[in-house]
Amino acid sequence: MKTVLSSDTMDIPEGVTIKVNAKIIEVEGPRGKLKRSFKHLNLDFQLITDEATGKRKLKIDSWFGSRKTTAAIRTAISHVENLITGVTKGYRYKMRMVYAHFPINASITNGNKGIEIRNFLGEKRVRKVDMLEGVSIIRSEKVKDELVLDGNDIELVSRSAALINQKCHVKNKDIRKFLDGIYVSEKGRIAEEE
Repeated sequence: MKTVLSSDTMDIPEGVTIKVNAKIIEVEGPRGKLKRSFKHLNLDFQLITDEATGKRKLKIDSWFGSRKTTAAIRTAISHVENLITGVTKGYRYKMRMVYAHFPINASITNGNKGIEIRNFLGEKRVRKVDMLEGVSIIRSEKVKDELVLDGNDIELVSRSAALINQKCHVKNKDIRKFLDGIYVSEKGRIAEEE
């Protein structure tokens, strides 16, 4: 069953400018600029002005869409909301180093753009992870064995955290017993903490 037209709108907050050009959405705010392509979705994006309040809004339409395309409207809105949060507040992921015996030694390299992990499970191998574009990593001053990843794009910040986590997988051991590794402990915004 196809619906003739399903559409949804979202408010654009103050201090944020959004440009829409052929399903590529560009969001600019105090923390910088982010871009995302929605070319793979069969949706129409347009900027409208609310008659009653005069506020700018983003309207997303799906013509003759199946249930899947209708569901994609809300997904697209969530993605744009994440872009807006990124350019206004920024994203901060915190990771903790967990070890039972051999203390994991992590050193930040490349001007807060990379990390080298040593002594994981007592191994001599040095594990190097480069952060994705626009993501910085620092060691937390207050908390022992904590890493803080900051960035504007939620996908790049979370993927950088995943790369660090995947570098520290325990091989050929019972993973219920050997819980060593670097795990995401907290996800939040930069602006709310400062």
